[in-house]
Order: sequence, then structure tokens, then C-alpha cells
Amino acid sequence: MQTIDMATTPLRELNAALQAQAQQTNQTQWVIENPRGAHAVAVGLDAPIEVTVKGSTGYYLGGMNKQASVHVTGSTGPGVAENMMSGTVVIEGDASQYAGATGHGGLLVIKGNASSRCGISMKGIDIVVHGNVGHMSAFMAQSGNLVVCGDAGDALGDSLYEARLFVRGSVKSLGADCIEKEMRPEHLEILRDLLARAGADAKPEEFKRYGSARKLYNFHVDHAGAY
Repeated sequence: MQTIDMATTPLRELNAALQAQAQQTNQTQWVIENPRGAHAVAVGLDAPIEVTVKGSTGYYLGGMNKQASVHVTGSTGPGVAENMMSGTVVIEGDASQYAGATGHGGLLVIKGNASSRCGISMKGIDIVVHGNVGHMSAFMAQSGNLVVCGDAGDALGDSLYEARLFVRGSVKSLGADCIEKEMRPEHLEILRDLLARAGADAKPEEFKRYGSARKLYNFHVDHAGAY
């Protein structure tokens, strides 16, 4: 196990060491101490390594992640796991706005709450939030799954495409073209798998599914007010 103390190691040097594991992965377990809210920690990783961040971080933790498993013992700022391709990012605390934005794959787990625009423009990522999400979550979400074990704020799924949204609690309001949909057996299986992988203590039958009404794909004058 390799331990790096950010009190004495610059951020650029830390990320260079982690990114270098794409060429060689002899050292597969890393511990980062004293992040002290630093931005862009553990970004651009492309190796099957495990990184534990002991504390809270700022913007863009784990951005563009591929293969790696990143675990944060505290909370994180805006843009966690932005544009993630694969691997896993787990946040023990809360996440600020646009968590998992534009993510193409992998699993993002937030064990606390997520702020506004969680999963904005998601493109295949799976996001499981143990708590609540803020307004405009899954805005223009294209594909993937957003699972919310708590409540969702205003305008959930506004202008979304084919992403699947699962919410156990209340939804303050649905965004344009987002509707409640039937929960079929295949959706229960997807949800059961995601809850298990995320360590969430919830039953699939407790959730409702939301998705696109598919009325904004093409312009219709009768729907002009919704654009």
C-alpha cells in the first residue's frame, strides 16, 4: 500500500503518480491523506487500482475515471466523477452539484445527499444516491440509471432522453417530458443489482420509475409551450 500525504505532496505530483499506473500497476492500493478540500484529486485514472481519500475534497474528484475504484471518506464538491467512463467512485458523505455529469459508464455511489443537477447529461453511468437529490437532477440524461433512495427536488428528468430514474421517496416536481412509468420485472432486476452493488438498504419494490414521454424528440406545434 502506498500512502501519499497532500500536506507535503503537491496535487500535480499526486495525480502524476496515480496516472502513471496506466503503464504499470504493481502498486494497486493507494491512500491519500490530508486532501484538505483540494480540487481535481485522482482525476484521469486508467488502471485497476484502489484509491482511498481520507477526508473531503473540492471540485472534480475522480473525473474521467477508467477502471479505478476511488473511495472518499468525507464529502466532495461539484462535479464528482464528471465524465467517468468505468470503475467505481464512492462518497461516504455528501456531494455538491452536478455529480456524475456526462458520465459514460461505471458506478457512482453517494451515501449522503447530492445537490442540484445530479446526473446532468449522463450517458451510461449508474448513480446511486442513498439520500436526496436537488433540483434539475438528470437534466437531459441520455442513458444509464439514476437511483435515489430519498427524495428528489424540482424538475426531475427535465428534457431527458432514455435514462431510467428510480426514486423511493417523493418527487417535488417532474421536468418537461418526464413522466412516471410502469415498473416492470426487468426494471426491478436492474434496481436490485444496483442497490446491492451500492450497499443501499432498500427494496426495489419501494421505488417508482420515471422516464421520457418522448414528446420532445421532434418539434410539434401543439407542444410549443414545453420547449
